[in-house]
Amino acid sequence: MVNYLDETNFIATPKSSLAFAIPHALLSELVIFEQFYLGCLAHASYLIGSEGYAAVVDPQRDIGIYLETAQRHNLRIAYIIETHLHADFVSGHQELAQKTGATICLGAGSGATFPHRAVQDGDEIAIGRCRLRFMQTPGHTLESVSIIVIDEDQGKGPAAVLTGDTLFIGDVGRPDLSESHTPQELAGLLYDSLHHKLLSLPDDVRVYPAHGAGSMCGRNISADRNSTIGRERLTNYALQAKDRDQFVRMVTQDLPPRPEYFQRDVDANRRGAPALENLPPVPPLDAHEVLRRQQEGATVLDTRAAMYFCAGHVPGSLNIGLGGQFASWAGSILGLDRDLILVAEDDAAAEEARLRLARVGIERVAGKLLDGIQGWVGMGWPLSETQQIAAKDLEAEMGRNPQLVLVDVRRPSEWAQGRIPGAVLRPLDQLRSGLQSLDPAAPTAVHCKSGYRSTVACSLLETSGFRQVMNVIGGIDAWTAVGLAIEN
Repeated sequence: MVNYLDETNFIATPKSSLAFAIPHALLSELVIFEQFYLGCLAHASYLIGSEGYAAVVDPQRDIGIYLETAQRHNLRIAYIIETHLHADFVSGHQELAQKTGATICLGAGSGATFPHRAVQDGDEIAIGRCRLRFMQTPGHTLESVSIIVIDEDQGKGPAAVLTGDTLFIGDVGRPDLSESHTPQELAGLLYDSLHHKLLSLPDDVRVYPAHGAGSMCGRNISADRNSTIGRERLTNYALQAKDRDQFVRMVTQDLPPRPEYFQRDVDANRRGAPALENLPPVPPLDAHEVLRRQQEGATVLDTRAAMYFCAGHVPGSLNIGLGGQFASWAGSILGLDRDLILVAEDDAAAEEARLRLARVGIERVAGKLLDGIQGWVGMGWPLSETQQIAAKDLEAEMGRNPQLVLVDVRRPSEWAQGRIPGAVLRPLDQLRSGLQSLDPAAPTAVHCKSGYRSTVACSLLETSGFRQVMNVIGGIDAWTAVGLAIEN
């Protein structure tokens, strides 16, 4: 079993999430509360159980982890709760309901077309000794709800609140996911939800959001898995605005573009996605067939690590490594409407890639290269290479070659914290639209934080006709590690 380490330092094990049991200092021994963290989507889901029953909150598309956890604790999943219609992943709520008979709960006004219970302020469900009270918290989306967790054996007050994408650790949800409301209108609703509802909870109430660092649903999310209302009140930048107008300006200025696949995933979640087991298998294709399909328009997606891709890859292929936030970047860069052919380290990695793609709604996987990259080499066909350059060598090259362009593909918030002198900012999710401002004939070096996103960017540049592309090994982390200067 391979562990894939992503760029935000979370481990995402194949076909599963990391599970974290919440300490019983928070809840009584009669309540089970587990968080499941899916690193490649920076997504947190939850199972809450007591006296033989359980609720699952914001499930990922592959639902086996919830069934296995419920069985281990002798629980029957009675409720499935969505804090909102998610835009960045496809949820498994429908399949989980079909397998368990559970009732799906969504905030009123979701427009969901499957059987569900529409919940409003003050509605409650009982899970044994635990009560879950709903609080409508629109802003990220109109139907967003937060869930107050009350343990009857710990007193009548709230112990925790599941905030979905309304309140993150260190951030708040992006307010631009509505087709009927402007970002400013949603931001105003978000301010009200935060200040008139969530921040009215006691300071010691634990906060458990639906996403962590790296999620595209926020801009400045912490890597921490939970917080408290009091800590967020003091440290969350978005909660420091002096009034509603300042908050609206703060959270709507310089919003990163909304990935095109977001609305498609919302629509899928509003209908309810089909079971993963109904997707067709991924057939192995020999090199001749891969080349033929590539020439007909299919995209060859190489999921290997940067060092292997750069050393040799199928000409014209794109690289998004399984080691990072693979699914999110695949959705942003590829969209949902391409036929894909996978190049993977082995069959297990190909299956893992297929699963992760399906989690964001990418289902058009036409095949995988038989025997991986060796299947191509075995035909005697040439491989393309991407030059890699160390930080010290990059500094020297910049000094002697004034034509060299250094492209930084990190997020604007990372850029603002420090950048390599002379670099130009082209965030990875906006790189395609920014290509016209770059010269494909100029030598071009690309860096990110640690080397994951820059390899993706190099492959995009190469497939767009850039002829002299270099990947900066280790990114800006390597640059600073050898004592080279950065500017603010």
